[in-house]
Amino acid sequence: MDISVLGPFRAVQSGVPVHLTAVKPRKVFALLAVQADRVVSVESLVEEVWGERPPRSVQTTLQTYILQIRHLIADALRAADSGLPLGAKSVLVTEPGGYRLDTFGGVNDVLEYDALASAGHRALEAGDWPGASDYLGRALSMWRGNALSDVQCGMLLEVEATRLDESRMSVLHGRIEADLRLGRHHELLGELHGLATRHPLHEGMHEQLMLALYRAGRRSDALTAYRRLRSALNQSLGLDPSPVIERLHRAVLDSSPHLDLELLARAAV
Repeated sequence: MDISVLGPFRAVQSGVPVHLTAVKPRKVFALLAVQADRVVSVESLVEEVWGERPPRSVQTTLQTYILQIRHLIADALRAADSGLPLGAKSVLVTEPGGYRLDTFGGVNDVLEYDALASAGHRALEAGDWPGASDYLGRALSMWRGNALSDVQCGMLLEVEATRLDESRMSVLHGRIEADLRLGRHHELLGELHGLATRHPLHEGMHEQLMLALYRAGRRSDALTAYRRLRSALNQSLGLDPSPVIERLHRAVLDSSPHLDLELLARAAV
């Protein structure tokens, strides 16, 4: 089974989509998919679907949802003429205390994304800017929207979706850092302007925008970006920019040679 959660939730068994529309069974299926090839306890499934107020018939109802998912998997297996000995029970396996979705080595976009992101962060730490840009760019290309965007997430799925979305921002920040190191400031300006607009309080994005503008010969625009960030932080949170931003602001005001890409390149040799 191939699983995609970096955007709308998708599951494909033997080339055939397995699609549930009912809200609660879909939550069960999504939690099993997020933790694919691992046992998900009955308690976790109940918590995800019903929170702290499960109905008295919770065990029977959960078993009904499992049966619905197995029926859809069975339909997909028949359509693909799969020869699994236990049919859908070979894919959605009953385990002591819970259930396990066996992907049989299918594609899992989260696992592929995490591997690319980890490789990209290692490349960043090593100063391998081309490698970091490549790995992190490939990781970002796997996204099709917000994680699990079409699932009404309960507590457990919300935690996983938040983790993935935060990771996406970290990977994006790292890829832009690598691209800045590679002298791609002109190409980054449009992307960074959009990010700064969507995330008016994100200091890291504004720092990168200021640096790209300065290196593109737009010193006054870099100072304008700083003023916008300072105003947004003051109005929304009553805060001043961080010391990192303040140091960059002073460096831009002073046209510090330490901001020049050529100087950074020589220092790295």
